[in-house]
Order: sequence, then C-alpha cells, then structure tokens
Amino acid sequence: MLERIFKLSRCGTDVRTELLAGITTFMTMAYILAVNPMVLGETGMNSGAVFTATALISAVASFFMGFAANLPFVLSSAMGLNAYFAYTVVKGMGYSWEMALAAVFTEGIIFIVLSMCNIREAIFNAIPANLKQAVSVGIGLFICFIGLQNAHISVAASTLVTGYSFHQSIASGNFHTEGITVLLALIGILVMAFLVIKQVKGNILVGILITWGLGIVCQLLGIYRPDPAAGYQSLIPTGIISAPASLEPTFMKMDFSALMDGRTLDFVVVIFAFLFVDMFDTLGTLIGCASKANMLDKDGKLRGIKGALFSDAIGTLLGACAGTSTISTFVESSSGIAEGGRTGLTSVTAGILFLCALFFSPVFLAIPAFATAPALVLVGFFMMQQVTRIQWDDTLEAMPCFICIFAMAFMYSISDGIAYGIISSTVLNVLSGRRDRVTPLMCILSVFFIVKYIFI
Repeated sequence: MLERIFKLSRCGTDVRTELLAGITTFMTMAYILAVNPMVLGETGMNSGAVFTATALISAVASFFMGFAANLPFVLSSAMGLNAYFAYTVVKGMGYSWEMALAAVFTEGIIFIVLSMCNIREAIFNAIPANLKQAVSVGIGLFICFIGLQNAHISVAASTLVTGYSFHQSIASGNFHTEGITVLLALIGILVMAFLVIKQVKGNILVGILITWGLGIVCQLLGIYRPDPAAGYQSLIPTGIISAPASLEPTFMKMDFSALMDGRTLDFVVVIFAFLFVDMFDTLGTLIGCASKANMLDKDGKLRGIKGALFSDAIGTLLGACAGTSTISTFVESSSGIAEGGRTGLTSVTAGILFLCALFFSPVFLAIPAFATAPALVLVGFFMMQQVTRIQWDDTLEAMPCFICIFAMAFMYSISDGIAYGIISSTVLNVLSGRRDRVTPLMCILSVFFIVKYIFI
C-alpha cells in the first residue's frame, strides 16, 4: 500500500530508507518543541498549550505535505517568525498574543488564496534575488541576538548591551543561579558547533540534551542552585510521560480588535511581515532542498509544488487556531533528504514522531533556556550562510541588502528590516537610472511602507 500511495519505486527509494530519513529529519528539528514554548511563552502564552499546538500542527502540516505533495519536507513553527511574533509584534509593538494569532490566522487565509491563484510565485519573482537572501541573513542575526539575550550572555548596559560579567556575578553571589547558566550556555554553543563540524545527525537536538545534562549534573553537585522566585527552576523533570497539555488556554483565542480600533494599517503591516518572511523562507527551503535531492526538472520546476505551498498555508491557518506561530517548511528537511528521503513517507514518518512527542511534554518543558539558547545561535549561523549568495561586488544590489540586514539586527525588528530593504532598493535604483530593475510591485510596497512610517 505504501508503494501505491508514495510511488517509492518510481522515486528510487524504499520503505526503510524513507523511515530512516523521517527519523533523521525529526531528530534535527525536534528542538522546536523545546524552543517554541519558551519563545512564545515570553508573551504570556501557556507553555504547555503551545507545546501541544506545536507538536500537533507540525504533525498535521507534515501529513498534508506527505499525502498532498508526496515530498520529503517537514513543517513546524518557523524559527525567526516565532521570534518576530513574540519579540516584535507582542513585546515591541504592544499587541496582545491573541492579536498576534489573529495576524497569523489572516496570513494563513491570504496564503491559501495566493496559492490557489499562483500569485506567490509572481510575488517571489518581483523581489530582487539578493534582497531575498538578505532577509534570511538579517533574521539569522536577529535570532542569534535573541539567543544571546535569552542565555544572558548579552545583557543591558549603559552602552545598550554588553557581555555578561562573571566577576560581578561571583561578587554579587548569584553565580550559582545566573552565572553558571551563562557558562553552560557558552559551553552549549561550543558543543553544538563541534557536533555540526563533525556532521553528527541531530546535532542541535543532541547539543540541547548535552547542555541540559551538564546542567542537571551541576544541580546534583550543588553548583547550580534552583531559585524559583528568581526564575531559576529545577532542571530535573517532574516526570517523563504524561497526557498532552490541554489546548484550551490558546485554542481559538484570536483577537481581531486591532482592525477596529484605529490600528488597521499597523496590523496590516504585521500581517505582511509574516506573509513576506514565510513566503520566501518556504520557497527558498523548497528550492534549496529540492536542488540537493535533484528533484527539479530541466526547467527548474518542482513536482507537487502547489501541494507543498498549500501545506504551509493550511498549517499556518490551523496553527493560529490551535495557538502557535506561523508554520513553515524547515531547512532541516535536507538532513532527511541526505539520508535518501525522496517521497512523502519521509514527512509522514516525522509527523508521526511529532504526535508521539505529545506524551513526553514534562521532558521537553523542563529543558531550560540556557540549553535552548545555543540552538538559536546555531540556527542564526545556518541562516547567515546565505550572505555569500549576495552580489557584494554590485554596490547597487548590495547596499539595500546591507540596510535590510543591519535594520533587522540593530533595530530589533524583522519588519523594519524588510521595509528598509525594499524602500532603499526602489529609491536607489530609481535615482541611479536603473528603473528597469524596479518592478511595479516593488514600487507599491515601497509607497506602502513610507506611508506607514509617516502616519504611524
């Protein structure tokens, strides 16, 4: 039956290979089950409900990818967009998490419409290729910075930010709470980096577990001392297996009041930022992974592309209903492809493992921030690799990319990075007499962002 559903022989694969590929992909991206509740929990969302929503919707979206597109790509809550959800939309712009979920829900509806009308490809072609790469690089820096902050490696100071001072930590007597966690986070970054260099499968997940394990050892030896009042919990799980946490705290909690209270334009900008980043993240991942697997035809087209685009659209829509941020195709799918995954059986296998993870929430929710923060830093590293694809020798192309990147990192806003990149690209090309490089859609988007900055 599997042969009939997934056409394994035609794709040059077999059941064993596909199952191994699915397990490998899950291993490399299971860190999202620890990171996403931590990131979205910063908004006041219930971490247990977020965990359940993340695992459940990851499974559903991956099943859709497997059965509708028959492609070996796995989906979950997108890194970068979950940070945008928590740190920009909620903490930065002052929206409630319920309003942020409403924006994600609206994005999902728009994505479905765009996928049905084949408009997503048209928008993709309208934005300069270099700027697309810059968005990925900027998000990489943004995620890295958030990881450093979550681990308290980077802290507030009179110079805005500075590195954590172990000397002051020892002098103030909080080394056994905050200080040791910062040290463990630094060790975790090195551990993950070493695992990446050695090409260990599931390097990020393994790195999180090793860092967490070192923390547990420190707690048992009395080096780390839990202080719940100060936010430093015990690192030892209260259990291993439990019933999945209820979705009730986040299920169908979307708030669309921003459309009625005078913040409509600002709300639309938030939706567009979600839409823009997810669109290029998904398309870029699909193209990159498909190229690695030699799945593109002679015209550079991918079979099942419509089903693949529908998968993240439906996943995003259902994710907003359940209580999680934008769903997107994970670049870690390339690890399963490297193991030989070529069909939807790979994504279905990973989806089944996400469902199994629902019953191990005490373990995932006990993983501390100092163990997951290095994962954000490493994901930032992977996204930063796109910087080599920017044409730095063409100043007219490179300058808007640079503006986009620094705006995201130093203005602490993905949407500002996108806006500044698009505006600067349009203006500089027009002033330089290269109007042929500016598409009508770029002009429309530039005007849209300028109006937003003037009136909001």
